[in-house]
Amino acid sequence: MRCLSVAFVLCCSLAIAADDPWKLDDKLKIAKPEDTKDAETVAAPKGAIILFDGKDFSQWLKKDGKSEVKWTLKDGVMEGVKGHGDIITKDKFDGAFKLHVEFRVPYEPAGAGQGRGNSGVYVQGRYEVQILDSYGLKPGKNDCGAIYEVSAPKTNECKAPTVWQTYDIEFTAPKFVDGKKTEPAKMTVHHNGVKIQDGVEIPVDNTRAGMGGNPSTPGPILLQDHGHPVQFRNIWLVPSK
Repeated sequence: MRCLSVAFVLCCSLAIAADDPWKLDDKLKIAKPEDTKDAETVAAPKGAIILFDGKDFSQWLKKDGKSEVKWTLKDGVMEGVKGHGDIITKDKFDGAFKLHVEFRVPYEPAGAGQGRGNSGVYVQGRYEVQILDSYGLKPGKNDCGAIYEVSAPKTNECKAPTVWQTYDIEFTAPKFVDGKKTEPAKMTVHHNGVKIQDGVEIPVDNTRAGMGGNPSTPGPILLQDHGHPVQFRNIWLVPSK
């Protein structure tokens, strides 16, 4: 009976380890060693607006713009909680700016496509840069680094799931004259230091699941709850002069 008990405990322990979304197993094929090394965190430069420094949710609200954030916060990292909804910054932004976001997606081998580490960064709450476990895939318009359903990334620069990654998003808001749009929103994206979107003009005023609203007005930064425990740290924004 003792041997059976030990075997049972061992099996249970292995099952738990296999279900841990922050541990890889030997089933995932790693293309190159650096894919399992965290991207280096980038300190906010002078003049940056600190949106998240790991201490609290003081710069954030739920998508309704009134309720407190119910995501988890531990060891300087915030994690999306299924069913607790998207979160937005209290501040709204217009003009041109650079947004820095550090994130990592969980390892969910039982999922597929949009069912693996799904989240997103919505600039002005309207234009999504997709977050997804797209490791090792040929990237499309709904994969990690895509401007969702608008532009696929030039290359797939994803690290393996569970590994910290960076986005640097250079954004220019659309321009309007007398209520008429004269120039579309534009976006350049660096993923883990590599340019994957280069001055892409965004022909729509709201990508799927965005907040919408008047595109000539400022909007917040939105982080999406898509039912997956995606994590974020070190988020800051630098307005262009």
